[in-house]
Amino acid sequence: MGIESPTASSYIKHHLQNLTYGQHPDGTWGLAHDAKEAADMGFWAIHVDTMAISIALGFLFLWLFRKAAKKISTDTPTGLQNFVELMVEFVDGSVKETFHGKSKVIAPLALTIFVWVFLMNFMDLIPVDFLPAVAQMIGTSVFGADPNHVYFKFVPTTDINATLGMSLSVFALIVFYSIKVKGISGFVGELTLQPFGKWMIPFNLLLEGVGLLAKPVSLALRLFGNLYAGELIFILIAILPWGLQWALSVPWAIFHILIIVLQAFIFMMLTIVYLSMAHEDH
Repeated sequence: MGIESPTASSYIKHHLQNLTYGQHPDGTWGLAHDAKEAADMGFWAIHVDTMAISIALGFLFLWLFRKAAKKISTDTPTGLQNFVELMVEFVDGSVKETFHGKSKVIAPLALTIFVWVFLMNFMDLIPVDFLPAVAQMIGTSVFGADPNHVYFKFVPTTDINATLGMSLSVFALIVFYSIKVKGISGFVGELTLQPFGKWMIPFNLLLEGVGLLAKPVSLALRLFGNLYAGELIFILIAILPWGLQWALSVPWAIFHILIIVLQAFIFMMLTIVYLSMAHEDH
């Protein structure tokens, strides 16, 4: 089948649709051909594009930092070594200023979060039609797919599943270290006896429980909302006349660089703060 000329609405919907794999209502497994099929696949459906890009960027991070570590030199440091040292020193300084406990995990975790989230955010600067066009070409020429049903959403942090998955991992660490440092009784007491004492346990539990659950939710929604909005603006610019695209996309891309770095930094810093609070034993 040929590629249909999309309307502005269908163009936007196509770019915001993930490449989804899951079980169809008839019991067979495969890729969804539209948003309705993707929704019908339910909770266990996998966003293939989000998973593939996230994993690839994770390996890129590991490869770059390992390469710099293997070729480290005090005499003639390379540009890559200087960059890696800058990142390590920046994150290490942030951890020392914010984290007040003792842990060998927090600094490597913070470094991983900052660089990984930054790389995922950085994908937002790639022209919105480039990677979807490549995916469409591969889908049609290699797999014989209908080009109108080939989706590829390549910015992982514009997928709420990715940001929520990362924030839930941080939440699991918060609970783990809270119990490890304070004990189960201390953790439960923190949720039930503060801030109004033992005579208001139900109210304390409600207040502290909401505060605890708000941490992963706020982490996920803040990152997702900022990057999703940025990507949507790039898509809206792409449907404008060619001259306007350049006039608007370049300044927006320059401004968006700040958003990309800032959101990675905020996600890292909030993680450090939350884990520091988990290590505080009153």
